[in-house]
Amino acid sequence: MVMNTKELALARSKNVPVGVVTAHPIFFDRALGSEAWDTDGKRYLDFVGGIGVLNVGHNHPKVVAAVEKQLKRVSHAAFQVAGYDVYVDLAARLNKMVGGMDAYKTIFLTTGAEAVENAIKIARAHRNVPGVIAFRGGFHGRTLLGTTLTGMSAPYKQNFGPLAGDVYHTPYPDPYLGFSSKDAIQALQDLFATQISPDRVAAIILEPVQGDGGFREAGREFMQALRELTQQHGIVLICDEIQTGFGRTGEMFGFQAAGIQPDLVTVAKSLAGGLPLSGVVGRAEIMDAPAPGGLGGTYAGSPLACAAALAVLDIFEEEKLVEKGRQLGEILRSGVDALAKKFSQIGTVRGIGPMIALEFVLDNDPFKPDASFAQAVIDGCRERGLLVIKCGIHRNNVRLLAPLTTSMEQAEEALDILGAAISGAADR
Repeated sequence: MVMNTKELALARSKNVPVGVVTAHPIFFDRALGSEAWDTDGKRYLDFVGGIGVLNVGHNHPKVVAAVEKQLKRVSHAAFQVAGYDVYVDLAARLNKMVGGMDAYKTIFLTTGAEAVENAIKIARAHRNVPGVIAFRGGFHGRTLLGTTLTGMSAPYKQNFGPLAGDVYHTPYPDPYLGFSSKDAIQALQDLFATQISPDRVAAIILEPVQGDGGFREAGREFMQALRELTQQHGIVLICDEIQTGFGRTGEMFGFQAAGIQPDLVTVAKSLAGGLPLSGVVGRAEIMDAPAPGGLGGTYAGSPLACAAALAVLDIFEEEKLVEKGRQLGEILRSGVDALAKKFSQIGTVRGIGPMIALEFVLDNDPFKPDASFAQAVIDGCRERGLLVIKCGIHRNNVRLLAPLTTSMEQAEEALDILGAAISGAADR
C-alpha cells in the first residue's frame, strides 16, 4: 500500500539526509506527459520536468516501449567489457546532429557531472595543459570538479574544499545588470593578463544559457567573440548543453542559435527521456586524445538508457518537437511578458525559446534580488496545481521547464496559475 504524503514525509526525515533538498513537500505517485499526481491524488502541471529532463514529457509511450524491448535483450554489460548496438547507433546519430559533416565522436556516461568531468579530461589530454576557465553563475555539477567549475558559492561549495586546482572564473554577460558581452570579453582578456596565460588554458566551458544560474543568455555576440578568441589561442571550447540541449532553447542545441561550432558538447538531462544518460560529443581528433582505458565507467552508456535516447531522437523528428518548442516558448513568453507589465516585482524576464524565467526584485532595482517573493510565488503555484522551481545566484528567479509536448491549453492554464500566485504573493 502506498503511503500518503504525511507518512512519506516522516519516513523521509528519518531516512534521508538534510543535505538532499526537495523543492516541494510532495511525493509523486504517477505521471504522464506534462501532468503528475501525488500520493494524495492531487493533480499538478509539472513545469519542472525533473529539472529539464523530460522535454518529451513523463512516460512517453515510445520511450517506455523502447526500454521494455531493450530490457528483454541486454539490460547491462558495461561497454568496456562488451559493446552493444544501441550505444554505437546513438553515438552515430549525435555525431551527425552536433558535428554535421565533420568527424565527431561520442562517449556516453551516466550523469551530467560525469560528462563535464570527462570533457575536461579530454580537453586537458588534447592540449596537455591544465587550466580551465568557467563563468560566474554557471552550474556544472556537484562532484568535486563540477563544484569547482560551478560559479556559485551557496549552496554548492559549502565547506567541501579544498576544491580542484587550475580552475578560474570570469564574469558572464548580463545586460540587465549593465554588463555587456564586450565587458565579458574584456574581463576574460584581463584574466589572461593577470592570472593565467592562454597557452596554459586547456578549455573554456560555458552554458549558452545559464540554467541554475538564472537563465541568463550568453547571446550571439558573446558566443561568436568567445569562439574567435578560443580558436586564436587553440583553446578547446566546451558548450555545456546539459540543460539547454534537446529543444529547450528553441533550437536542438543552444549553441546553434549563435551560429558557432564548439569543440566539445556535454549532453544529459533530456537526452534519454528520464533515464540516466549523459555524453560528450566532440571533434574526433580531440576526443581521441586520451589513451585507451582513460575513459569509461561501469554504468556509463547503459543499454536501457541508450535505447530510450534513440526513442527520444525519433520522437523529436516524428513529432517535430523543436518546432513545437518554439511555439510553446512564444505562448509562454507572451504570457509572462504580460505579467511583467502588470507586476512591478518582476524585474526582467530571462531566457529564450521555452526556457523562461522571471526575476523578482525589490523597488524595480536589479541589484535588490527578492528571493522571498520568488519562494512565495513557487509555493502559491504549487497550492494552485503548478510545479515550478527557483534559480539564480540569489535564488530570486522562478524558472519554467515545461515539457515540449505541453499543449497550448496546459500552457494557458499554467500562465493563469502563475499570475494568480504572483498576485497572491504581492498581497501578502
